[in-house]
Amino acid sequence: MEDQGGGGGTKQTNNAYVDTSKAERAVWLMKCPPLVSRCLRAPPSDPSRPVAKVVVSIDPLNSNDDDSPPQFTMELAGTEAGHIPRCYVMDMSKDFIPMSVFSDTQQGKISVEGKILNKFDMRPHNQNLELYGKLCRERTNKYMVKSRQIQVIDNDSGAHMRPMPGMISFSTSGPPEKKKTPAKATDTKRTRRDRGEMEEIVFKLFERQSNWSLRNLIQETDQPEQFLKDILKDLCVYNNKGTNQGTYELKPEYRKSGD
Repeated sequence: MEDQGGGGGTKQTNNAYVDTSKAERAVWLMKCPPLVSRCLRAPPSDPSRPVAKVVVSIDPLNSNDDDSPPQFTMELAGTEAGHIPRCYVMDMSKDFIPMSVFSDTQQGKISVEGKILNKFDMRPHNQNLELYGKLCRERTNKYMVKSRQIQVIDNDSGAHMRPMPGMISFSTSGPPEKKKTPAKATDTKRTRRDRGEMEEIVFKLFERQSNWSLRNLIQETDQPEQFLKDILKDLCVYNNKGTNQGTYELKPEYRKSGD
């Protein structure tokens, strides 16, 4: 960046000129709710009247005391339709990173509008808290309303739903594929019991009969498959062959204790 014209207030950067004649002007930075921003941007009904006014309250007895800074309040001159508070408290802060305000035009002119002197955070005044709360509830209820619509189709013959030529592909190799069902879809609806409680239920089931298949145990206990497998792995043995192939039975040590 190089200075063009000495102290003329114009600098060049990346082949573009920046007007710095207002760089030292004091500017206030205010963070306000969107509804206040809309009110300030809306064209006033009477152009001769201000859109808002800022009231500065100073305690004359403690005007030089740092613990009693001036109190700033903004009052909107006119509000939009709806429950919009008119009075707001502006909490001032000077503890922030030094910042400047820039502006640009459609013609590409860039200017420094000033340096941030004070930063304000706006909040509703205490006298408007109830009104502001009502506004927030209305806004929440508005976004909770479902926007689904039911549309009546005039042409109910279904012609517009028929596939166009070339959209269907026929497979000449092998039989048509079967639709795959998602595995363990019912497990997501089952809730695990306490492990100790579940072990007692398993022991009682094996008192009724000595052999159970995994499928029957899932139906009896209504537990997730993997959770039930972990318990059966500790308490039972799985029969890979024989007359009871594909079923579980209690380990010998548990059968003895059960007896």
